[in-house]
Amino acid sequence: MARVSVTYCTQCNWLLRAAWVAQELLQTFGTELDEVALVPGTGGIFQVHVDESPVWDRKNDGGFPDIVELKRRVRDIAAPGHALGHADRAAAREQA
Repeated sequence: MARVSVTYCTQCNWLLRAAWVAQELLQTFGTELDEVALVPGTGGIFQVHVDESPVWDRKNDGGFPDIVELKRRVRDIAAPGHALGHADRAAAREQA
């Protein structure tokens, strides 16, 4: 099982956004994750990691993640067998 960390900027007041992301991941993956941790930071940081693997970086990925895309990225590392239902169907339509 995996550990997800959401590092957010306290100077930018992004705690609520980070907490919402954590809640969405916990709701989606439940017991397939060991933990989802909120990690305070500074300097405009907003990053999501699964174990040590980067999943999202606000500076590199261009803003905040779309929650469906973030769930796909987390799933691909932490729970490859987990079906995301409508999110998987939407991705299949985009690729077609």
